[in-house]
Amino acid sequence: MTIHAQTVIQWLEQFAPKSLAVEGDKIGLQIGSLQKEISKVLVTLDVTPEVVEEAISKGAELIIAHHPPVYRPLTHVRTDLPKGEMIARLLKHDIAVYAAHTNLDVAEGGLNDWLAQRLELADVEVLAPTHHESLKKLIVFVPHDHEAAVRQALGNAGAGHIGNYSHCTFRTEGIGTFKPGEGTNPYIGTQGEIEQVKEVKIETVFPASLEKKIVQAMLKAHPYEEVAYDIYELAQPGKARGLGRIGYLKQEMNLKAFAEKVKKALDVPFCRVVGPLDTPIKKVAVLGGDGNKYVQHALFKGADVLVTGDVYFHTAQDALLSGLSLVDPGHHAEKIMIKGLEHVLREKVREHKAEVQIIASEVNTDPFQLI
Repeated sequence: MTIHAQTVIQWLEQFAPKSLAVEGDKIGLQIGSLQKEISKVLVTLDVTPEVVEEAISKGAELIIAHHPPVYRPLTHVRTDLPKGEMIARLLKHDIAVYAAHTNLDVAEGGLNDWLAQRLELADVEVLAPTHHESLKKLIVFVPHDHEAAVRQALGNAGAGHIGNYSHCTFRTEGIGTFKPGEGTNPYIGTQGEIEQVKEVKIETVFPASLEKKIVQAMLKAHPYEEVAYDIYELAQPGKARGLGRIGYLKQEMNLKAFAEKVKKALDVPFCRVVGPLDTPIKKVAVLGGDGNKYVQHALFKGADVLVTGDVYFHTAQDALLSGLSLVDPGHHAEKIMIKGLEHVLREKVREHKAEVQIIASEVNTDPFQLI
């Protein structure tokens, strides 16, 4: 059995919407076509010739990668050169390549949250906000006997989430009037007669991205043929989305012990460390990939240390001068996204009872060796 490739990508984009990506990022379909049926998906950090051969040998028709293989503009596709040969192999075997990069970094429950979880951080917040989701308010009028069902359906669909509270609503009582016309089948009342009904007005807020889901849930739970409801856009910003995370260790430790913790948690052979090794560490900022631009964000948020990759020499000097410790586990520490995204997609497969296999790449794509 197979599934349409676009269906798998829809699941991915529900989890990590393309709208979350940093402007100019090269995300989405990069090679091949999604207009086909597939049976296996390979999840990888990078697309290398070795990963392509892995996909061929395992029969994967779609590769989902974190790092876009076509990031800089191609001036040619020469099959006598390694990059062109790799692309030719993908096309020859009809393997599509889709990249989920900064949208996966920013997504709630995505790469930076997986990093924070690995480091066992508590009270986690976004380090560098890039988006604030728009909020809307739904007002719906419900007969008394269906009030609880409609409120429950709204909350279950994602409405009424304020901070760590869910199913938040406000209710007021009143009288609804209506006159059923010809061809109607009213839940309450008689055709041609004005009816007065005790109703409850339910108000709740929700992220704009969930509007379709919430309206569908409300209509399904509501008993009326024609439901009276209003939706308003709110001025106040919703939940922040962005790059990196910042939180607290359960127990304070010195920089040396913390660096050892990072090394073990992210399964890397070494970490570069900036700062006195006896520095006490409690508040931790973490950002997958290249985090050189986010030293000031970590300082502003009061972090004791920033965990990130690809730290430049002069960035390290500036951080040291500012009193911010750094732990650099390398860019390849982002490999944790393989298992993370594999789990997300497998949950979707189970939810939809789909016939598609999600495979985690076993190829080590780290170009560096420690001697």
